[in-house]
Amino acid sequence: MVQIFGDFLKRKEQSCEYLKISFSPTSVPIQQRWRNNGLSADFLADYLSTFFPGEDPTSTERKAEIKGAVSYIANELLENAMKFSYAPSQHAISIDVYLDEDAISLYVTNSVNPDSLGDFQQFIQRLATEDTDELFLAQLTRNAEAESDAGSGLGYLTMINDYGATLAWQFVPLDPDDAVMIVTTMARMPV
Repeated sequence: MVQIFGDFLKRKEQSCEYLKISFSPTSVPIQQRWRNNGLSADFLADYLSTFFPGEDPTSTERKAEIKGAVSYIANELLENAMKFSYAPSQHAISIDVYLDEDAISLYVTNSVNPDSLGDFQQFIQRLATEDTDELFLAQLTRNAEAESDAGSGLGYLTMINDYGATLAWQFVPLDPDDAVMIVTTMARMPV
């Protein structure tokens, strides 16, 4: 059964500019590829920045803001996907970026460990129902006390609070007889 959290928008390849990158799970374990996340995120940001021409200071500044935001959001989404992907599923991780007239949308797809699915969906519910500024401060405090940020959600909170991103998730079973889910995280930011 498909589960949707947030205002998940279907991808519409035929009506906008888009780029897709996939990471194969068979040559090098996905979790070892996290070092390439920044490179991939910067590539996506550089690619999109070509669609924001202009030499005047305002255009140049806006282009740099968009490039920085896309790079940050893509990197965070890829880090989460690599870190929390369920290796036994052998499911590829992919990132798609779409440029619409009024927004940039990023979609990252990966498998999820069935043992962590409940906690992840509870966190998503908190993002939807609680004040994200308060969640951010509370998580910073918890991280300082625990000296760890594993699974903290600060990346999602920064996307929302600092970049004005709207987040949504779609969960689809990998196989009808299996507990493994494929999650697609959507981050959409206005341009």
